[in-house]
Amino acid sequence: MVDDRAKSAERAKSITLNILEELLPKDPGSGVGVRLWDGSLWPDGEQKAATIVLNHPGALKSMFYSMSEMGLAEAYLYDDFDVEGDIERVYGLGDTLIETSQSMQKKLRLGLSLRRLPDGEPHEYGDRGPAELEGEKHSIERDRQAISYHYDVSNDFYALWLDRNMMYSCAYFDDPQEDLDSAQLRKLDYICRKLRLKPGQHLLDIGCGWGGLVKYAAENYGVGVKGITLSQPQADLANQRLIEAGLDGKARVVVQDYREVEVSEGYDALVSIGMFEHVGAKNLETYFRKAMEVLRPGGVFLKHAIASNATIKPRSEPTFSQRYVFPDGELTPINVSLGAAEKSGFEIRDVESLREHYALTLQHWVRRLEENHLGALEYVSEATYRVWRLFMSASAYGFANGRTNVYQSLLVKQDSDGSSKLPLTRADWYE
Repeated sequence: MVDDRAKSAERAKSITLNILEELLPKDPGSGVGVRLWDGSLWPDGEQKAATIVLNHPGALKSMFYSMSEMGLAEAYLYDDFDVEGDIERVYGLGDTLIETSQSMQKKLRLGLSLRRLPDGEPHEYGDRGPAELEGEKHSIERDRQAISYHYDVSNDFYALWLDRNMMYSCAYFDDPQEDLDSAQLRKLDYICRKLRLKPGQHLLDIGCGWGGLVKYAAENYGVGVKGITLSQPQADLANQRLIEAGLDGKARVVVQDYREVEVSEGYDALVSIGMFEHVGAKNLETYFRKAMEVLRPGGVFLKHAIASNATIKPRSEPTFSQRYVFPDGELTPINVSLGAAEKSGFEIRDVESLREHYALTLQHWVRRLEENHLGALEYVSEATYRVWRLFMSASAYGFANGRTNVYQSLLVKQDSDGSSKLPLTRADWYE
C-alpha cells in the first residue's frame, strides 16, 4: 500500500513536471517559479520573486482542467495552490500561458495529461461562495444585495489595509514613492478643488463609502454634505466619525439609493467616487437624469469611475469579479458613459485619466493586506482574504498594462442663459 502511494505520487510529479515544461517558459526574467507539494522547485531549484505553490498532486488538474478563469480562481481561493511573494508577477505569466495554449492540439494534449492527475478535494465554499442575488438586475433591492455582498464583510477588515480615511478608490500621487495616506488626502483635496466648493454650499456624495470625502469637505471647505450608501455598516461608521469630529450638524450619511434622492433637496455640487461601476449599462441615463434633477443650475458634478477598454471585447461568461467580488458590476468605455451624460443634458468640461495612480493605489492595498494577513483572519475567512488579494492584484496588473482605466469627469448643468459659471482655466486646481 505504501509502495502504491509512493508510485502514485511519483507518477503525479512526473506528469506535473511535463505539463510545466510544455506550458510555462523557463524565462529567468519572469521571476516566477513553482514549488511542488514535496518541496521541490521548478524550473531550476532557485527561489523566485513569486512562487506558485502546488499544494497537492492534483493541483494542476484543479487549476486548469475546466480551462476557465473561474476554475483557476477557485483553485486559488480554496487552496489547491497558493502564491508566495509578488503575486502581480504571476499575471504576466498567465498572459504567456494563454498565448501558448491557444491551439486545439495543445488543449487536447493538456486535457489528456490533466486527466491522468488525481482529483483534489471538493471545494467547500464556507462563508465566501459566489454571490447569489435575487430579483431584477439593477433594481433597488437587488443592488442592495450586491452592495451588501461586497461591502458588509467587516469594517475592521477594510480598516487593516485602507488609508486612515478609509477611501476605497484611486488615490492621487505626487510621486510613486509617496505613502498611501498622503496620496488619498491629496485626492480628496483635488476633488474639492475641481468642484470649486465654497462655504455654505450643499454637496451630495453619491456612493460615499465610509464617508471620507463627506468628512473632508465639511471640515476643510465649510460645505454642508449629505452622503448616501447602500451599506448600513458603512453609514454607521461614517456617522460615528462625523460625530467624533464635531461635524454631525454639517454632514451626515444615510442609507439610500441614488434613485431615492428627492429632487426638492437641491445641491450646488455632486460627486460620485467609485460607485458608477454598480449602476449598470441599462441605468446610465437614469443615473445621469437623477443627477440633473437634484443639481441646481450652474452646478457641477464630478464622476470618478473605472472604465473598460473599448478595444477589448467583453466576455460572454461571468468573470471572477462578477461572481466573487462585485456581483452585477459593469464597466463601460468612457465614450459610452460620457454619451449618456450628454444625452441627459450635461456639458462635459474636463476628463482626466488616473490610470497609473490606480495601479499604485492597488499595489499599496495588496502589500498592506498581505502584511496584515493574520490580522485579517480575525475578521474574515482565508477564502475571503484570498478573494481580495486576487482581485486587487489582478486589478493592479490591469491598470498597469492599460486594459482598464479610471477617469475623473467634470460635468456641468448650465444655467438658464447657457453659462457654466466656471473660470476660463484650471489654474485654481493646482495653486
